[in-house]
Amino acid sequence: MDLHRRLLERLRPAARGLGRLYHPRTWKEKGLAWTAALLVGTWLVLSVLLGIYWSLPPDPFDVEAVARARAEAHDDRLVTGYVFTSTLMRLAETLLEKPGGYLSNDRFPPGVWLDNLPNWEYGVLVMLRDGTQALRNHFSRSQSQSLEDPDLARAEPQFNFQNDSWMLPATEREYRKGLAALGRYLERLSDPRHRDAQFYARADNLRLYLEIVSKRLGGLSQRLSASVGQVRVNTDLAGEEGAAQATPTPSEVEVRTPWLEIDDVFYEARGATWALLHLLRAIEIDFASVLQKKNAVVSLRQIIRELEYTQQPLLSPVVLNGSGFGLLANYSLTMANYIARANAALIDLRDLLQRG
Repeated sequence: MDLHRRLLERLRPAARGLGRLYHPRTWKEKGLAWTAALLVGTWLVLSVLLGIYWSLPPDPFDVEAVARARAEAHDDRLVTGYVFTSTLMRLAETLLEKPGGYLSNDRFPPGVWLDNLPNWEYGVLVMLRDGTQALRNHFSRSQSQSLEDPDLARAEPQFNFQNDSWMLPATEREYRKGLAALGRYLERLSDPRHRDAQFYARADNLRLYLEIVSKRLGGLSQRLSASVGQVRVNTDLAGEEGAAQATPTPSEVEVRTPWLEIDDVFYEARGATWALLHLLRAIEIDFASVLQKKNAVVSLRQIIRELEYTQQPLLSPVVLNGSGFGLLANYSLTMANYIARANAALIDLRDLLQRG
């Protein structure tokens, strides 16, 4: 209690000073130019503080708890596929409803000044698009000639809308339409009277989705590794004697991520792995019987563990970019290592699902 009182006593003079600073009488004494400078400076400070708050990435969530809460709120049954679809919806809700809302299309401060979180949003968006596409084309269809679900056919194009459209129409408006379509599918999926809404937890469907994910992780790993610059052997046509390509390319290619884009790639990868981490946890629940039969549960958990490492807090306010064996750390190479290990485990998981 004494400590609290002493703290208030120390802050009281500062509060009085601020009160005098913003009093109309002080403005009148100092003049118009001084007052304008004070107001502009105050606005800049508040914008910076608000921007810092908006730049904090959302916390992870329990996919099963979120799905159960959603089912209870709508009086739904927790059927196969409910957790995966609910997780896709939660990813979309996070993009739209986190502090500051959706920032990638902001045209005014402080959103227009922010850089890291819009790239994080794009990484999440890519995984949301891939998950919705897999749901539309694989998980909800039993065979190649089966009909697609009408609500999923509406949802996927909405999430593929331009990610930085400010108005006419705004990106948020189109993504909310996709979110509503996913909600209608989920409602029909949990209702036994609607037999046209299905989710097929099968090994072949899951393998097709993981193939897309593997390419995403491979691309992110390559872009992150290019932060230090590398000369790579061109392996585009390796492994097949009769392979051909449209345009000739040199046998060795030098790749380097521009210095100003290093943090962009890093935060995009951080957002993508954050979203994928939750989607794989949902798959562990919805595909539990398939994974157990294929003896693949441990493999999936190893992938999840590697992705969890990508979400460790940064100890530096900037993305450090030291050389591979230099004095400073290189956050991009560390992230690339975790993603490459997750991708290697994911390839093994795909082999398990194929062979059994």
